[in-house]
Amino acid sequence: MRKALSASLLAAAVATATVAAAAVPADAAEGSHGPRLAWKLTDTKVDNQFRGLAAVSADTAWVAGTKGTILRTTDGGDHWANVSPSNASGLEFRDIEAFDATHAVALSIGESDASRVYTTDDGGRTWDVGFTNTEKAAFYDCMAFFDHRHGLAMSDPVNGHIRFITTDDGGHSWRVLPEDRSPRALDGEAAFAASGQCLVAADRRNGYLVTGGGATARILHTPDRGHSWTAHDTPIASGASAGIYAAAFRDAHHGILVGGDYTKPDAGDRAAGYTRTGAAGVRLAPSGPGAYRSSVAYVTGSIAITVGPTGSDISADGGRHWRSFDTGKFDAVQCARGFACWASGPDGRVATLDIA
Repeated sequence: MRKALSASLLAAAVATATVAAAAVPADAAEGSHGPRLAWKLTDTKVDNQFRGLAAVSADTAWVAGTKGTILRTTDGGDHWANVSPSNASGLEFRDIEAFDATHAVALSIGESDASRVYTTDDGGRTWDVGFTNTEKAAFYDCMAFFDHRHGLAMSDPVNGHIRFITTDDGGHSWRVLPEDRSPRALDGEAAFAASGQCLVAADRRNGYLVTGGGATARILHTPDRGHSWTAHDTPIASGASAGIYAAAFRDAHHGILVGGDYTKPDAGDRAAGYTRTGAAGVRLAPSGPGAYRSSVAYVTGSIAITVGPTGSDISADGGRHWRSFDTGKFDAVQCARGFACWASGPDGRVATLDIA
């Protein structure tokens, strides 16, 4: 069983990582004394890429990825159980949402019927297919749950509108929301299925969708679980493979956005933003990670972590300033109560946040 970080150790490690001020050169931090944040890799015994991650607690987490693979641990990563659906070997999972050690919902991506939603109520021993896409133009990217029953999943545009499906029974059944309730997409606009965080819930009713691909990277807000939307431009750079890849909101107002261009993983100009006033107030981070990042999570309060293929960064001020603390490859990060943070990525990499 894994011990959760204490508040005092976390505060000390964050202070060490940030060296008290973002303006201090990185080489000045080399001699800094104090506890340091570090990712502790677990042994998953597989080499799949896990972009889907659900952190339930310090002990329990789920990951979902390539070759239709889903793993679950209930002992802090000491042991992983392969709980993959029996009929999903050819699918690619990109998102998983878990409510506890027994209930989880997983989204596979792809054209036509490759986009599916699977649900388990018994820890992965059996899975039900709650949704199978039948629209050739649809391609589902990510999903979010507002509580144990109400959730949304989104697809890239169909007939010029971003498509949403909704559930009110924990993912066992889904219905397509009417096109007239869905926002119209910009030319080339889409979401990125990089970590399951292009669509996120801030609370029991407010949700946010982040996009790229078009002339402008946008953030779209729903105050009513997807029944209505407002769209807002952001200053984050956008392009064919660039835009906002992930968002995290600690409430309806405070949020962090990260992204960039996955074809240029070392470039990070205008690739991160933050807001304290919801979708309409996104500003560029004065000191961003400096590289493409695919996932972000609040640890506690204003402390947040972001990850990508070139490393991990931490912010102590709600996403305004970032400092690197690890260079390992990860695709997704998520934190549960008790400062229990998990990260997942390529080559079967799944790790827990620890103090070195």
